[in-house]
Amino acid sequence: MRETLPTGSRSYWVIIPLIASLGGFLFGFDTAVISGAISFLEAQYKLDSISLGWLVSSALITCIVGAGFTGMLSDLYGRRRLLFVCAALFLASAFGCAFAGSFTILVLARMVGGLAIGAASMLSPLYIAEFAPAHLRGGLVALYQFAITLGILAAYFSNAGLAYLAASSTNGGSTSLEHWIFVAEPWRAMLGAEGVPAIVFSVLLIFVPESPRWLVEKGKVEDARAILSRISGPVVADREIDEIKQIVAMESGSIWQLLEPRWRRPLLIGIVLPLAAQFSGINSIIYYGPKIFEQAGLSLGASLGGQITVGLILCFFTLLALWKVDSWGRRPLLLAGTLGCAIALMLLGLAFQYQVTSGPMLLVLISLFLACFAFSLGPICWIVISEIFPTSIRGRAMSIGTLTVWIGCALVSQTFPWMLETLKPSGTFWLYGIFTGISFFTVWLLVPETKGKSLEKIELEWQTKPSGKPLL
Repeated sequence: MRETLPTGSRSYWVIIPLIASLGGFLFGFDTAVISGAISFLEAQYKLDSISLGWLVSSALITCIVGAGFTGMLSDLYGRRRLLFVCAALFLASAFGCAFAGSFTILVLARMVGGLAIGAASMLSPLYIAEFAPAHLRGGLVALYQFAITLGILAAYFSNAGLAYLAASSTNGGSTSLEHWIFVAEPWRAMLGAEGVPAIVFSVLLIFVPESPRWLVEKGKVEDARAILSRISGPVVADREIDEIKQIVAMESGSIWQLLEPRWRRPLLIGIVLPLAAQFSGINSIIYYGPKIFEQAGLSLGASLGGQITVGLILCFFTLLALWKVDSWGRRPLLLAGTLGCAIALMLLGLAFQYQVTSGPMLLVLISLFLACFAFSLGPICWIVISEIFPTSIRGRAMSIGTLTVWIGCALVSQTFPWMLETLKPSGTFWLYGIFTGISFFTVWLLVPETKGKSLEKIELEWQTKPSGKPLL
């Protein structure tokens, strides 16, 4: 039975997750902004496919580092403090990219941003999941994925606008700083634009409280009670605190408990589901979208316009997940979307094989893939891995899933230029389609339904089903 929230609490449990989801906006912006800069950087630094892959994937390598260490640090020092560190890293990366004096410095600045992305990708959904009321947790965690898509869209609009500004400039002989950044080398403005949302995120984090579940786990019960009372009212807050205490008392607090029989299935889900999302090839389209469109015969300007369409589709269909994930459930959306992605990828391979890429066909098929991804593997991956792990080690355990995301992402991004040259676009998309088809059956067998359950109830069900029976 759902609890009735007291008057005035609704704005609190909506606004705080919105602020936390800005970590996702910065994640999306940083991830996508490189797509518009690639052509300029290729020309300026004469990059081959290996160097181009390194430029894109270098940030993903430090994403792995950020995701790997942030879970442990957040379990020790809290979620909120680490979110402040993320904001500072995003700002430093934006400044470093805008004023990089060489390709090496540019790569190093991108790697600083990668640390922030890796940390934020774990912290933001984790914080929202621990903060949100149970019956709305799916939708509120999906805000994080929606923020990622908004960040991607903002990067595409920013890139297209700055590219147009550079192309239309008539002041070709200027030597001013403004001309250098916005006209002569517009990739600097593209990559530096991230500094604006990073500053906004830093300021708004001042108003965000610590995770109440982390506070209870650290013995700061009264602080947690005050926060939970504002979310769900004092009666529900007292009950939740009792449940959290009960669950924490059953845990060892060691990451090694994930190897116990009852936790092996959640651990497997936390590894396989993120890999399924990445091996669909989603980041190949986000990072290399203009390059794909150019191979289909579109100009750079039209390619960037196509990327804006991509961003709009991601936003719209992520809203579907945000709207329906707490009523339809995680599994139906995840299964339908994964199957749709696999079909779209196989059709994309056929389109390139038979050169049916003129007109709207290519954009339609890519849009179908993105729509299916946006209401399934995109948001629900983060929702599920933020729900399934024990309270006392949730940060460290979720780091495993997030680490898997970035390992898969780095592999896909580094290999995509080589695959385009070697396997051609048709073979590349067919390979992604095969991986995604396998993912459909894996999801069917492994992933439970968790809608409407508190984190403590989900954990208790894992505790009492040591044989690994489905929580359906």
